[in-house]
Amino acid sequence: MPAIMLRRPLAGIVALSALVPFASVAADTAANDTVSADAVVNHYADLAHANYADALNAAQALNKRIDELLDNPTAETLDAAKQAWLQARVPYQQSEVFRFGNAVVDDWEGQLNAWPLDEGMIDYVKGDDYQYELGNEGATANIIASEQIKVGGETLDVSAITPQLLADLNEVGGSEANVASGYHAIEFLLWGQDLNGFEAGSGERPVSDFLTGDACTHDHCDRRRDYLDAVSDLLVADLEWMVAQWAPDVEDNYRQSLLAESHQEGLRRMLFGMGSLSLGELAGERLKVALEANSYEDEHDCFSDNTHNSHYYNGQGIQNVYTGTYHRLDGSVVEGPSLEALLAAQNGELADTLEQQLGASMARLNAIKQAAEDEHSPMAFDMMIAPGNEQGSELINEAILALVAQTGSIEAAAGELGVTSLQPDDAGHRF
Repeated sequence: MPAIMLRRPLAGIVALSALVPFASVAADTAANDTVSADAVVNHYADLAHANYADALNAAQALNKRIDELLDNPTAETLDAAKQAWLQARVPYQQSEVFRFGNAVVDDWEGQLNAWPLDEGMIDYVKGDDYQYELGNEGATANIIASEQIKVGGETLDVSAITPQLLADLNEVGGSEANVASGYHAIEFLLWGQDLNGFEAGSGERPVSDFLTGDACTHDHCDRRRDYLDAVSDLLVADLEWMVAQWAPDVEDNYRQSLLAESHQEGLRRMLFGMGSLSLGELAGERLKVALEANSYEDEHDCFSDNTHNSHYYNGQGIQNVYTGTYHRLDGSVVEGPSLEALLAAQNGELADTLEQQLGASMARLNAIKQAAEDEHSPMAFDMMIAPGNEQGSELINEAILALVAQTGSIEAAAGELGVTSLQPDDAGHRF
């Protein structure tokens, strides 16, 4: 992964990333005129900018809550930091649709959202219940408890915990499970290891893990505090960089290179992103793998039991790109020329079918979400994938089937719009 994550945003980008209205390309298109492909691709860049700006704002709010936790560690400040983390996942998970098809995002996102991770690389774990990648030397390195760690035959100095150190330690020793930064590293530090297996309950890290002096539990609280501070600062810096890549009126950023391509290439990236997130990533890696392996280690937000929301907002991101609509955290709506309108002009029946299929997949993902949030008998995702849980298996399989069906129509839409050989990434899965 290129060492680009600590670059500061271009001049003026922090202001641009605030919750400001986005000019819609629709102003250039009369209400009764056919939407142009160029306008759709331009609006796609607007959607990405708005989505990443929200992700940045939410990460900044999380960073502030973490600072408050570290200034005054109490059960209340720890809970506030957890709630801010959960809120930060809402825009970020919708943004994953921009990952596939846009190399600038795909090369970058591992530092923010890599999973599963071997959490013993970061902090203490209970060995009897700790499952990790076989042969991974870093799986029990415990950076927080160490001045040096040895991984891949190399001794590394980790005495000063900084954002740059954490960026450099990602995938150390060649293992993708060695994740030192991002949302899931923060999640682990806030919640701790989930020791409940297929039973109800998430991680239960005590706030005393962040106290100093004799009140500190599990040792090394000063370094744990340094780690949490550094990893949240790095998350903000990474998102500042990505907001800059999609910002309008900035020279030499990714947005400008995307819009310099043909409109067919822009449409290809949009449709490839939708199809690949739908098929290989969400239906395959995030739903099918965890269910078939009955593996709670393969659930996405495993420490907080927030996986149902991550899946739901991934689905929402796919729908956002198709409809050209994004609901921002401040309640405003970004909307403009859409793939849906462009496809309807070519094949109204297919456009309606895809709209219905996207609605069906969101309904299936919402069924998973509602089951997990049931007031009387909640069934979190790690409970759904338990061996013998027929209800959970049915909920997940129905979502997989809906996602597979909509991917077929996404491929058909590509053909109608002149994008040939789309072949969305199936991540090696057969459906």
